[in-house]
Amino acid sequence: MAEAYGPGPEETMSRDERAVVQQARLRGLVDRLVAAGGTQGERLREAGVAGGADVGLGDLAKLPFTTKQDLWDSYPYGMLAVPMRDVVVVHGSSGSRGRPTLVPYTQGDLELWAAMCARSLVCAGAGPDSVVHNAYGYGLFTGGLGIHQGAIALGATVVPMSGGMTERQIRLLADLRPDILTCTPSYAVRLGEAAREAGIELNLRAGLFGSEPWSEELRATIEDLLGLAALDIYGLSEIIGPGVATECLERSGLHVNEDHFLVEAVDPDGVPVPDGVPGELVFSTPREAMPLLRYRTGDIASLSHAPCACGRTLVRMSKVLGRRDDMLVIRGVNVYPREIEAVVLRHASAHYQVVVDRRAAMPRLIVACEEADAGLEAALSAELGLSCDVRVLPAGTVPRVEIGKAVRVVSWQSGEPPLPGL
Repeated sequence: MAEAYGPGPEETMSRDERAVVQQARLRGLVDRLVAAGGTQGERLREAGVAGGADVGLGDLAKLPFTTKQDLWDSYPYGMLAVPMRDVVVVHGSSGSRGRPTLVPYTQGDLELWAAMCARSLVCAGAGPDSVVHNAYGYGLFTGGLGIHQGAIALGATVVPMSGGMTERQIRLLADLRPDILTCTPSYAVRLGEAAREAGIELNLRAGLFGSEPWSEELRATIEDLLGLAALDIYGLSEIIGPGVATECLERSGLHVNEDHFLVEAVDPDGVPVPDGVPGELVFSTPREAMPLLRYRTGDIASLSHAPCACGRTLVRMSKVLGRRDDMLVIRGVNVYPREIEAVVLRHASAHYQVVVDRRAAMPRLIVACEEADAGLEAALSAELGLSCDVRVLPAGTVPRVEIGKAVRVVSWQSGEPPLPGL
């Protein structure tokens, strides 16, 4: 068994010590944005900010926001703050409206990213003696290569599996006996079921599962299937990729690496909310190629500055409750898909899909799942305040995720049902 490692000094410094670091980085970020000009620099000047010396950490909430629309409007390189010759790689998200969100990285950005992913692995108890089975996708998506670089920076052994080829994944999990698994939570379920079907006993002790919002109920399912501590990891390409925040083995919130990424939670009007109150996450990042000031992520979570038993003094964020733009409004009731999942997994298997049927004037919600008990429909109505049409489908009907993210919610406008039997 690999020896466990603990948090580093940057993760355990006092809040006053960290504030000094954060203020210096904020001022450096503002100086670079003003010097670079462009959208962010112009907004700062309009706000009366001529340089970093004009702002302190307490002024952060008064500074202008940046949004994904700004990145789209400047596609592909309009937000670049360094010469193109300094860019060593470009990553990005799948995006929408027919174009991805592209994010350039310098060598310095890659080194920072690797260091943050190494921290994430240490949160899971990994160290140089660990073997990391990395089943995140490799490519434009940041998941696979981020964890890969973090494992190398930590000195661990990485198995670069990427997604898919489940039979081969199970064979290498059995043969190489890694102690750390990294993949999406939906694929963790797939691997756990495949290992159980094959009668293979695994050596895993922890896993870092991200890129999809997931519930405590899905955590319990994954831990039962794989026999490990299932931990959440958070990140987005625009800030750095995975490694922005990670749960430790205490599983009491995700530690945000706020010595590098300043985080806020704000209400829909952009006003900061108190600790414990869900709000939209806003990050400022001093990365070299594409520094961003107060970037509105669209992700909803709450923050806490309470101490953690692991010794880290970093602010913690809750699991992502949903996205600002994925909230469903069904007959006047607001509900996030994650809230539906929390109920479903107490009464059914992890294989389900939510259908928003919009063919009539009043939309209705269909919850299609496998192996559900008789109490699911009543539980959904009681806990969501919303009546749902529950459809129990034969085993194997809901597609198993091999590569990429699980599609949990579909909108039914017209045409064929998304699943047989609907």
